[in-house]
Amino acid sequence: MLDSLALLLEKTFLLAHFNFFSPASPKQERCAKRREDSTYFQRGDLLEVPRTLFTHFGIYLGDNKVAHLMPDILPALTSNKSQIQKVVTNKRLLLGVLYKYALVRVDTVEDFAYGSPVLLNTMDTTLRRLPLAAEEVARRAEKLIGHFPYSLLWNNCEHFVTYCRYGTAVSLQTEQFCESLKSVIRDQRSVLLTTFIGMLSMFFLGIAPSTALPTFIIPFILWMAG
Repeated sequence: MLDSLALLLEKTFLLAHFNFFSPASPKQERCAKRREDSTYFQRGDLLEVPRTLFTHFGIYLGDNKVAHLMPDILPALTSNKSQIQKVVTNKRLLLGVLYKYALVRVDTVEDFAYGSPVLLNTMDTTLRRLPLAAEEVARRAEKLIGHFPYSLLWNNCEHFVTYCRYGTAVSLQTEQFCESLKSVIRDQRSVLLTTFIGMLSMFFLGIAPSTALPTFIIPFILWMAG
């Protein structure tokens, strides 16, 4: 049961952060060089790690350390710091998303990057905002280390770093996901698709409130919302 729940949440998590919602600009692609030498970074820099289907963010603190917001169920289950400090596994992360439990934690650049290339301060151009002073950025991140309220869409790692670096918490990934969701809702073909799926469910599972109500209610809501 736990594995099935984690798998379902993983699909939702990945959908909410699909990279085709946030295609990299040519400038970002040129910057996407793997940085192994942490001396390249300066305290207060905003680091981005493009993953296969989403992007993770952190604030560089110096001495090869990165502060980043990471969903994690383990701190809610144990106070053993040696266990908690280990690299967060996918299952720990996904259950942390479900439980809405997260930490602003400090890891090495290598553990933060997890084998992916690191982008440096690209949001300065994307958001067209001037960052705060580097020391102020780092201090903001350091003050937030520890338990942190978490929401997949409304209070995630991107909100954390933009608050630290620019003074305002925003998430372009969330905004782009919501825009994509609105475009799906506005597409009247989604009404036909949900109606068709509902009819199939009634055909194979039988006519019952659990199949009939969604078949009529979901297309109706999409029709009205569109």
